[in-house]
Amino acid sequence: MDDKEIRSKIDALVEEEHALRDPSEHTDEQRARLRQIEEERDQLWDLVRQRDAKRQYGEDPDEAQPRPEPQVENYLQ
Repeated sequence: MDDKEIRSKIDALVEEEHALRDPSEHTDEQRARLRQIEEERDQLWDLVRQRDAKRQYGEDPDEAQPRPEPQVENYLQ
């Protein structure tokens, strides 16, 4: 995936997240999907950052790989 595709996927996930958050009540299925969206979005943002870092240091951004969800979710903010 190139940067444009990654950012497009992030935008689509954000739109879906907003649509799911609109109702005041959520089903268990909707809550599970929201969590899945958050995790996938975080992985994609991590991938964007990896690609930017590789580019900054003269490396090939296409060598960046998505990191496992548990690794990305456990980063300290």
